[in-house]
Amino acid sequence: MSDSASKPRPQFRNLSISQILSYRLPLAGKSSILHRASGALLFLCLPLVILPLFALSVTSPESFAAMQAWTANPLCKLVLLVLIWGYLHHFCAGIRYLTIDLHIGVDKASAQKSAGLVIGVSLALTVVFGLKLFGAW
Repeated sequence: MSDSASKPRPQFRNLSISQILSYRLPLAGKSSILHRASGALLFLCLPLVILPLFALSVTSPESFAAMQAWTANPLCKLVLLVLIWGYLHHFCAGIRYLTIDLHIGVDKASAQKSAGLVIGVSLALTVVFGLKLFGAW
């Protein structure tokens, strides 16, 4: 008989909402969830926001001016800033996953560092693009 037969198997039970809210994810887990959320955000906003704005901007000079006036609204700028964050986080996390696929930074300490780097770089770049979007320079 082997030892593995005598060990109890892990049990996975359904979690309640209170258990989910109190569950502490590591930074790599948070980065992974944000990668999925940003990918879903970009996928869902592609036909609703990004493609109509692009079509409006390349149709004629008048439609470009109309699109430019529409995007001058601060609420529209906030929507664009969220999309910018989604793209930047998804891009940075994608590079992280490509390096993990190459077996670089697979250990726990390196994964924590790279997850923190992804979140920090994507937020810093979002701030830079946000300052440019809101006309800080």
